[in-house]
Amino acid sequence: MPSIEDITLENWQAFAASDRPESQRTIHFAIRQSEVNLDFYLGRFYHDHRLRFHYFDNLEELVKICHRHRVSAILIAGEGEFVRELDIVQAIKQNILLSIVPVIFYHPDPNINTVVAAYESGVEEFIYGEWVDKLVRVRIDRVIERSQRDVAVNPSTLLPGPTLIEEEINRQIQLGDKFAVAYADLDNFKAFNDYNGYVYGDKIIRLTGRILRDVVFDLCREGFVGHIAGDDFICVMPSDVVEEACRWIIKSFDAFVPYRYGEVDRERGYYDSRNRRGELERFPLLSISIAVVINRNGEFQHVGELSKMLADLKAACKAKEGSNYMIERRKKY
Repeated sequence: MPSIEDITLENWQAFAASDRPESQRTIHFAIRQSEVNLDFYLGRFYHDHRLRFHYFDNLEELVKICHRHRVSAILIAGEGEFVRELDIVQAIKQNILLSIVPVIFYHPDPNINTVVAAYESGVEEFIYGEWVDKLVRVRIDRVIERSQRDVAVNPSTLLPGPTLIEEEINRQIQLGDKFAVAYADLDNFKAFNDYNGYVYGDKIIRLTGRILRDVVFDLCREGFVGHIAGDDFICVMPSDVVEEACRWIIKSFDAFVPYRYGEVDRERGYYDSRNRRGELERFPLLSISIAVVINRNGEFQHVGELSKMLADLKAACKAKEGSNYMIERRKKY
């Protein structure tokens, strides 16, 4: 790995339902169909799932459906010109609640202009032509999976969010291998955010995500870096590289972050700002605390056990001044 001196600043710019087996989950589809029995076909090739169809005719009805149910996809089917259907799609994409739900069109024989207009309006998939059950199901499944993956990614850092973090840790637990989970958290981040504004706070978050990602992936390609929320991050990696990763993360963070302050603050190593009580308080420059728990011999059975130990260890780590990491040496408690 290159020395810190060789890296320039420019390089850094630029749950109950989910625990059920797949075959037992209920899939909710919102459907608008005209002269096409789309629900019949869906029931036929999703025979191994529990399905719920919710029918709507306009945007208001669709909003009510999506408020009451966790809709996996909005399906619109028909044989006409799709003029009104395109208007509905545009309204869906302008609605904050509905815009994250994928929209799928079906038409037995559309003209090319209709297909182009549909995609331009925001449709995620347009199914047409010969109806092949297995192929149609795969295409619908992929659209739903892409949508769920996009929602599970933190928009600021583009790192996996809480859902994918939990899936990765559970996957590691099921494998039964020895692995480490590192919980990284910034010290005095709220004070920095209040002092400099949320725009500069977001830049710090993105810089931290970049440091974590680059260090972990440089040391082990099989590593995982996720962004819980705010200034909290999770890294999953082989236990034999976790100490080196923590040292490099801290060294990189402490080298780059001071340059996010003004020259005066940077040189004296602190700044004065109002605290939550409105009182003037002296704050040190940002630092990073990393709590590490290692799963040895499969002692952890689920992510909740790891989470509890990480929370306790992180509190102890943050009590120390400056950037630090601590590795839990005790057995599970």
